[in-house]
Amino acid sequence: MVAAKAKSAEPFIELTELSIQFGTQSVLRSIDLSIPRGQTVSVIGESGCGKTVLLKTMIGLVRPTEGFVEFDGKRLDELNDKALTKERTRFGYVFQNAALFDSMTVLENVAFPLEQNRNVRVSQARDAVAGYLAEVGLPDSIMNKKPAQLSGGMRKRVGLARALAMDPEVILYDEPTTGLDPIMSDVINELIIRTREKHHVTSILVTHDMKNAFKTSDRIVMLFPVTRLRGDESQIIFDGTPAEIEKSTDKRVSQFVRGEAGDRLMEMRESRESRV
Repeated sequence: MVAAKAKSAEPFIELTELSIQFGTQSVLRSIDLSIPRGQTVSVIGESGCGKTVLLKTMIGLVRPTEGFVEFDGKRLDELNDKALTKERTRFGYVFQNAALFDSMTVLENVAFPLEQNRNVRVSQARDAVAGYLAEVGLPDSIMNKKPAQLSGGMRKRVGLARALAMDPEVILYDEPTTGLDPIMSDVINELIIRTREKHHVTSILVTHDMKNAFKTSDRIVMLFPVTRLRGDESQIIFDGTPAEIEKSTDKRVSQFVRGEAGDRLMEMRESRESRV
């Protein structure tokens, strides 16, 4: 595995003083994060702490309120729409619920990025699509099926096959194991590892699934909700290896990793009482 926090490694994706605010709501605050090429990073934290927004900011789908994102030495906020679109083709995005087009077949879904970005007709992409499906353990016999005819795990794998179609340098995974049984979750974990090893991609996962984070990641970054931080406190409350997070003495980190309500239950009670 790639060593976490490798100081000698050049940053491939770098976030500098990144803040995101929607109206009066602060979602991300002063995030500094550097990810070297080839590393697998899991971003964890409670619901509402800004994990998915962080992922979307890395690909330029959400523009920072303050700060900036650099990808391979280029600031995304300084690129015009055409240049930004070109940089996005270097990314694969595996959405939380697969986000397949319901009206399209599996073949059409996986071939979609090739058709849009490389002018490859769906009829010409059949062999390539069969190869990508094979990579994620699916037979080419499903190519004419619609997403509604597939199980949740199959849809997730079709989503990964579609992400692989552009031979990306970075794959962003948004809750890749949510809604899956333990066996299928582990299948997805193995596919994430296999994809990294075969394609040498940089992988960034947003996840609540600690088994997913421990098994696949070189490095784990934990965010904490802005609303529950002191004014000068970093939103990144942990950044280290899976082995290091198990030894963390920060109660917020250790309770999240173990899935314990701990102090959070008391905070919720106090918050409710303060509104009465």
